[in-house]
Amino acid sequence: MAEQCMSRGHVYNENLNTIFFIDRQQGQRGENTMYEVRKIPSKNTYDWLLETHYAKRIPQITDAYGLFYNMEMVGVITYGKPASPYLCSGICGKKFSSNVYELNRVCLINNKKNEASYFVSATLRMLVRPRIIVSYADTAMGHLGTVYKACNFIYTGATKPRTDVDTGNKHARHTEGLDYSKRKYRSSKHRYVYFVGNKREKKEFLSNFNYPVMDYPKGTSSRYEINTKPQTQMEIF
Repeated sequence: MAEQCMSRGHVYNENLNTIFFIDRQQGQRGENTMYEVRKIPSKNTYDWLLETHYAKRIPQITDAYGLFYNMEMVGVITYGKPASPYLCSGICGKKFSSNVYELNRVCLINNKKNEASYFVSATLRMLVRPRIIVSYADTAMGHLGTVYKACNFIYTGATKPRTDVDTGNKHARHTEGLDYSKRKYRSSKHRYVYFVGNKREKKEFLSNFNYPVMDYPKGTSSRYEINTKPQTQMEIF
């Protein structure tokens, strides 16, 4: 059954696979302010991730979502299992390692005000529960993680810069045949965590949380300018 609720002046209408939202200050449902968030096949994100996202790589994807504006896809978000088993067991212990997923890509064509935070919030509501979501903001791109702060993620500090094996466009799990002498610099990243579940599940996650809860980083995030548009923009209904 669909559920309607109010959030920050927006009206949500949702079911398991779709969420609509509009800004009441700009218009009513059916007008040009209508957005729709839907679960989409992973393959529908590939053009976006390879052509428009700065990483230029397709990560491991378990869940993919599209943001539609007037029936045109204007953004994608993907979730997947982190490559590091140490990360999965480190956040809340081995008991909850299978619950850990990474919000590994957020990509928007227009990136209008509040668009990213509403999109991220909608996908969190649509995920299978319970889950522990981790995500990163890349300092090399001038990102602070403002969207995660707006969505009430927990900030746990920044990772240390490092070098590791250059996997090219391969996922870190797929290391067979790689030249281990080739190293790639990995910049420091701000790390954020979010608990998805009911009150009891969230309380249990928090009681087993192994990372420090820190103040959000201060400053202004840089915007990544998109110079190309992905081929997969229109969704056939």
